[in-house]
Order: sequence, then C-alpha cells, then structure tokens
Amino acid sequence: MSRPLLEVIALGPADARRAADAGADRIELVSDMDAGGLTPDPATVEAVCAAVDIPVRVMLRDRDGFAPHDLTALRHAAKAVRGAGAAEFVLGFLSPAGDLDLPAVCEVLDVLDGAPWTFHRAIDHATDRAALWASLRGLPGLDCVLTAGGPAGVADGLSVLAAEAAAGVPVLAGGGLRRPHLAPLRAAGVTAFHTGGAVRPDGRWDLPVDASLVAAWRTDLS
Repeated sequence: MSRPLLEVIALGPADARRAADAGADRIELVSDMDAGGLTPDPATVEAVCAAVDIPVRVMLRDRDGFAPHDLTALRHAAKAVRGAGAAEFVLGFLSPAGDLDLPAVCEVLDVLDGAPWTFHRAIDHATDRAALWASLRGLPGLDCVLTAGGPAGVADGLSVLAAEAAAGVPVLAGGGLRRPHLAPLRAAGVTAFHTGGAVRPDGRWDLPVDASLVAAWRTDLS
C-alpha cells in the first residue's frame, strides 16, 4: 500500500524546497493568502517547478470567494502558468445559489487539456454537498476534492470526511487540519492530506514553511 499523500501550500520556491526536502509529496502553489489563495504569477510558477522534483498544483482563482471575477482573464492566466511549466491545477466555482458552476469550471478545464486537478474547498460552502459531489463525477482530469467536511473546518467535519472516505470518494482532507486529526482520518480511510498554516511558525503566512514541522507531519503519516 502506498503511503498517504502529504500536500503542502507554498508561496514561492523557498517554501516549496523546504516542504519537498522534509517529505511533502506535492505542492499547492498559491499567491495572496489574505484572499484565501489566488493564481501565482508565471515567474513564480517557473521558479517553483524548477526548484522541486515533486508535483506542483497551481491555483486558478482570481478573487476571494467561490465565483470567478473574469473567466476570460482566468483562462489567459491558466494558459500563462501552463506555459511556465504548470502541469497540475486547483480550481472550483459555485453559482450564486451555491451549486456547482459547471459552465465556469468547464471554461477553465477547456484550456487544461485533461491535466490533473483538485476541486477546492468550494464544496464546503455548497448548498447541497451530495449534489455537488454527483455533479463533479466524470469531469476530465479531476482526481481529488479538497475538503474540511464543512465550512467550519476539519475539527467539525471529521464525521463527514470519514463517511465520504468510506464511500470511496477522492477526499483530500484540509482546511484547519491538525496533526491530531490524522490518526482518526487515516483509520476512516482518508489517504490524502493538505496543510499550510500548520507547517509555518505560529501559523503565520508571513513566515516561511518550517521543514521541521513538515517532517513531523510526514512522520505521523509514515
């Protein structure tokens, strides 16, 4: 059996190197965590892809919240970061009613040519979670859904994550995830984990990834 996947949020090449060297399996690359993580510029994408040998998933998101600001510009941004070396992505949009905004998602997927991608935590804010899971089935390249099990974070969503993992859906657990959550989630069958603030000193986004904290997560998931 393969070891559980550990994905770490990085803001640049130094973060990515520290995470990879300490045992991360994948990077989620973003900018502007004050807005919850937006698309990084192509130069940063190029630098991060050159800095590490593990997969890098690049955020495609142009404003805070779960609706795109300008789909045309976002498509251009997706093409630009692909040109800079991005081969895996993170995206996901909701309609004003809280349903999957399938037309918006498909407009962006159209320029990704089947590349692997994560549907991000928009699912935790959907009006009907089960309906959104059903709507995601069959989308090209989708291989996991980043979710805390609900809008308040993993601590409140543990039972939801456990039930979804038991049902065989591709859960990437994250959103307030902490090390004490790992054992019960693994016991429930979750095999992929996502962290960001928890591997930075005091959870501060203005401080770099701490390799010793990443290594502690990797040990817990060994």
